[in-house]
Formats: sequence, C-alpha cells, structure tokens
Amino acid sequence: MVTKELSNGRTRKSHPLREKRVPHRLEEKTKEKIEKLVIAPPDMASLKLRIVGTSPFMQLRFTAKAMAKMQATQEAGGQAKSKKAREPRDFDEDYKQAFHRMPDGSAGIPAAAFRAACISACRMCGFKMTHAKLSIFIQADGYDIVDATPLVRIHGEPEKSIMPVRNENGGADLRCRPVWKEWYVDLIVTFDRGQFSASDVFNLMTRAGLQVGVGEGRADSKKSAGIGFGFFRPELEKGNR
Repeated sequence: MVTKELSNGRTRKSHPLREKRVPHRLEEKTKEKIEKLVIAPPDMASLKLRIVGTSPFMQLRFTAKAMAKMQATQEAGGQAKSKKAREPRDFDEDYKQAFHRMPDGSAGIPAAAFRAACISACRMCGFKMTHAKLSIFIQADGYDIVDATPLVRIHGEPEKSIMPVRNENGGADLRCRPVWKEWYVDLIVTFDRGQFSASDVFNLMTRAGLQVGVGEGRADSKKSAGIGFGFFRPELEKGNR
C-alpha cells in the first residue's frame, strides 16, 4: 500500500497498481484512430432520348371538374346529400378533361411516368429501386395548367376512345379517354454517374419500354395486367456527349 498526503493535511492509502491505471487509460484514448467521412460531390449528366411509341398510349387525368365536385362535397360537410339526381353525361367534356395540358395548349405526359417506369424496371436487372429513385430524373417541358404536374410534350394526333371498365366497387362504367396510336416524346434524362453510366440509362429505358410501359393499360399497372398499351423504344438523339 502507498500512503499519499493530501492538500488538507490528511493521508490516503491506495494500491500502487491502481494509481497507474488512470494515466494508462488516458494514453489509450489518445491513440484511438479518428475516422474521416469523405462524401464525393454529385456527378450528374444528361442524356437526350426520343421515346417512340410501339403501342397506343392512352391518358386519363383526374379531371378539374371531378376535383371541384369533390371539394364542394367536402366543404358542404354534413349538409352534403348522399343521393342526388344523376346529371346527363357529356362524353365530349370527359374527353377534353382527360388531357394533361400545358399553358400553350399542347398535350403532355407526366414526366414522372417515365421515371417511375425506369425505377420499376430495376427489379428486372438487380438494381436497388431505392437507389434509382435518387439517381435518375426527367426534365419537364412544362407544367399542367390545372395542378402544375411536370409534363413532357407528346407528339401525335389523339383520338377519342370510349371503353367499358370495371370500377373498384365492381360496377361497370364507361371511360372516355384520348388515345395516341402513333406518338413520340423527346426526353432529357438526368442521372447520377456514380450510379449509372449512359449505356445503363439507355438499357434501363429500353427495359421500361418493353416490360413496364406508361399510361392507361400499361403492363405494370397496379390494378391489372394491362391491355398492351404504353410500350415504347428509346432512340439516341443528336447532341449527346
């Protein structure tokens, strides 16, 4: 035992090995390695593609009329009546309301449709969908005049299509929608080169066009197996680096 005199005049007995442990622990802490986290800056690039439809493209947006009616019902609250007289249906108006339109009047497809198709196609090639969500984006040509949805311009002549459908409650109904039998879209795809190469993006878009599709009746629809609509193939545009 070691007797040590304190500043107040008293003494304290301690074991000599215990006295040495404190500085030894401090010495170990000073020798600990400090790990540094290095985050590389994003390396983004763009790829210009022409998307050429290989099957008809059909569109159906949630109409401004339906949104206004839903808002009025919710604002009425308890005063809203569950049963009302059915108004005559205007199929021409349904057709007009089914379009996504830009301020210049041109029709468009939601840019997110092609991004979602690429993300879904990742399941077929072993790439993590969660990584793809943060790595691939579609530049918009404009925004929807109703709800500002980002759009890419579709080229082609639409036709009116009235088809029978099955509602979620099991009842039969008719849908009036525009359909483009021949169509194309010019896309600018922005991607992270730390995750994808340009050839990866092209091949992923090819898979999206062959196996996923866009629009109504696409193969990767959550509610059905599709009707063979919305397929496409990508073509490289001039000006790519």
